[in-house]
Amino acid sequence: MPELAEVELSRRIWDPALGGSILRVSLQARNRVFRGLHPAALTRALNGRTLMRSIARGKQMAFVFGDPTDPSGSSHWLGLHLGMEGSLHLEAASGFTPGKHDHLVLWQKQHALVFRDIRHFGRVLFHAGADEPAWWSALAPDLTSPAFTPAALTAFLQRRRNAPLKAVLLMQERFPGVGNWMADEILWRARLHPAARAGTISETEMWILWREVRHVCRESIRRIDADWNYPPSWLFPHRWRNGGRCPRCRTALLREAIGGRTTCWCPRCQPATTKKPRAKTVTPGRR
Repeated sequence: MPELAEVELSRRIWDPALGGSILRVSLQARNRVFRGLHPAALTRALNGRTLMRSIARGKQMAFVFGDPTDPSGSSHWLGLHLGMEGSLHLEAASGFTPGKHDHLVLWQKQHALVFRDIRHFGRVLFHAGADEPAWWSALAPDLTSPAFTPAALTAFLQRRRNAPLKAVLLMQERFPGVGNWMADEILWRARLHPAARAGTISETEMWILWREVRHVCRESIRRIDADWNYPPSWLFPHRWRNGGRCPRCRTALLREAIGGRTTCWCPRCQPATTKKPRAKTVTPGRR
């Protein structure tokens, strides 16, 4: 599944089309990516609309269409989830012919905005109205936003105190967009063993974890490019390499399934812990 940085990179692909009007819509109405939608209504709603902006949150992205002359401020939201192999493409409208896996094409005068999904695990969502759609507003806050606080992180870790940290970081209801490699990067930077129980980390370690979650999310978005050229000082370029070594201490990296996912870590920088989960703190006078 795509992670936060990959979704952000994909979102930018259609940005050259911002400000352009949709002249027509091509779609494969029976494809499962449109499950729960009425494709004909989607086509009618987007025809003639202007692509106003694009946004990403976690593993989902949205493209907002509107009519600059409409005083009501009504917007049309097109939500896209890439699934396992979904992708966005921007083609020249002249001479472009949709392929068998091009399930949605938005035609402008100069561009064809294409949503392609070979395995059909992606999804198209739609909403019309002045407010954000429920499928967007219900997403967890961005991890780089003020809403992701140390207190929120502490409370979540305590609710999952018997779960390994690696598994906790993959829970999208708190860590939207964090996937396998990002979780490994965060824990390596925080010097926390991926199998450590969430309830065992100290207050200082919690603050470090909060800081590294924000840092990795922010920097992964800023640095990502089409070739995924993250710096050699990151764990990312070394984590799958045979004989890979920690870029910090040069110790041989270990790989093992933790929390149901293949996990990479440095046994020297991230030593195993035998601490028991901390007891839940109860504030006097509160239940």
